[in-house]
Amino acid sequence: MSTTESSKPTNFIHQVIEQDLEQGKNGGKVVTRFPPEPNGYLHIGHAKSICLNFGTAEKYKGGCNLRFDDTNPEKESQEYIDSIIEDVKWLGFQWQGDICYTSNYFDQLYAWAVYLINEGKAYVCDLGPDEAREYRGNFTTPGKDSPYRNRSVEENLALFEKMKNGEFAEGACSLRAKIDMQSPNMNLRDPMIYRILHTNHHQTGDKWCIYPIYDFAHGQSDAIEGVTHSICTLEFEDHRPLYEWFLENLPVPVVPKQYEFSRLELNYTITSKRKLKQLVDENIVTGWNDPRMPTISGLRRRGYTPASLRNFCDMVGVTRSNGVVDMGMLEAAVREDLDKNSPRAMCVVRPLKVTITNYDDALEEWFELPKHPKDDTMGMRKVPFTRNLLIEQDDFAEVPPRKWKRLTQGVAVRLRGAYVITCDEVIKDAEGNVVELKCSYDAATKGANPEGYKPKGVIHWVSADNSVPCEVREYDRLFTVENPDADKERDFNEFINPESLVVVTGGRCESGLADAAVESRYQFERTGYFCVDADSTAETLVFNRTVGLRDSWGK
Repeated sequence: MSTTESSKPTNFIHQVIEQDLEQGKNGGKVVTRFPPEPNGYLHIGHAKSICLNFGTAEKYKGGCNLRFDDTNPEKESQEYIDSIIEDVKWLGFQWQGDICYTSNYFDQLYAWAVYLINEGKAYVCDLGPDEAREYRGNFTTPGKDSPYRNRSVEENLALFEKMKNGEFAEGACSLRAKIDMQSPNMNLRDPMIYRILHTNHHQTGDKWCIYPIYDFAHGQSDAIEGVTHSICTLEFEDHRPLYEWFLENLPVPVVPKQYEFSRLELNYTITSKRKLKQLVDENIVTGWNDPRMPTISGLRRRGYTPASLRNFCDMVGVTRSNGVVDMGMLEAAVREDLDKNSPRAMCVVRPLKVTITNYDDALEEWFELPKHPKDDTMGMRKVPFTRNLLIEQDDFAEVPPRKWKRLTQGVAVRLRGAYVITCDEVIKDAEGNVVELKCSYDAATKGANPEGYKPKGVIHWVSADNSVPCEVREYDRLFTVENPDADKERDFNEFINPESLVVVTGGRCESGLADAAVESRYQFERTGYFCVDADSTAETLVFNRTVGLRDSWGK
């Protein structure tokens, strides 16, 4: 295969693949895999792995397998499987062939475990978990052989058969590989291969009561599937010698190679599935797809697009250097995509009544505004103008600050796409709160600049008589500190941002949004980017704020 412009290597893994292809390795094929454990929803870190594995296969005209690492049925569920499938499809990728499960290979993995026993390279060990840890040693103390390490092949075969038949309690014994208890690599100190688990499996039912450990199942599943480049994150680098040991000592059909890259870590969030589950279980968030969560489904619900996540992963790049990416980079990626592709609309989140005193109460005009100022192909939208309008409370000030470019008494502003109005009178309630502005409009300013005076600025508005009720959910960073896990003396959830969700009811948006579909995305002019939430009803639309028009965090 010759190197084309589209296939030029863009990272060290692609450089390896280019070399392999030039040397004719793997029959000129590239097969990768994405092997999630179905014990939670996927997060932004998984998005990077998805883009790398599926994107690499696409680039080199190969295939990528979607394989569920379902070796721990206690923590797995069909809900997680379904969510992962949906996330991969939503990001725009397609796996080759059927969806795979490690459980598809349980019979073969069991046979290979028996093979290792027959080769004298695996044994049944009766040490309990605490004893096994003691015998294993640590990084400064070498391990010592289990007293059961030298059992005969016949005894090990008989005991392993009893394990499979359910004749032992959980934790009574395990099958371990016989490698090297003196190895400086802890993963090679006679690692466990199989443990007893009397748990029903979501794919295999009650057929098995022993389950393979990930380190044993991983490489062999790759080999069965013909994976050529097994790409995983850096925490598996120390496991690679074990990955290779199993492949070298088993009659596998092919020998894949493992390569590691750095994880994607974001500040102001966490990506531990265990801790994300804790947020869900403790009702700190509303679920795995809460728009504050760094899960793919949460980001999707918040209004992120597949293109924005893929572009973000490209921006981050693929290296072997661990680091933390600033949340602002992710927000910039979605802001760029939404700016180009989101139609514009006007929404008044916190309304203030405006009465145009010199406008006919029976009149209703319809103004045509572009759906996008830089994309004529999106067409136009119609917005009704009436005597009774609504503007943002923040767009009026009785005592304006310096350089104020919005509405105040005696000052004129332009209503976006409509007329210039001047505030003549301020109405307050008994507590002194401004509740209504009496304004007059200049009929000569429709589509024209006024003569003799200059408006202070442009503000957005909607008709109070012909607009759609909405609820706006303003989302922000989930945590108040960059690294919620940094303080080991305190629980990470102590740093939850109390302003991570502010629900604002009573808003009104353009009448043209009445039938907006769930996940429709808009730029609310002068406000930010918003997405229609599934909680919307026939009476009230619900919008999630995806991101502001510009980065204002900490300002």
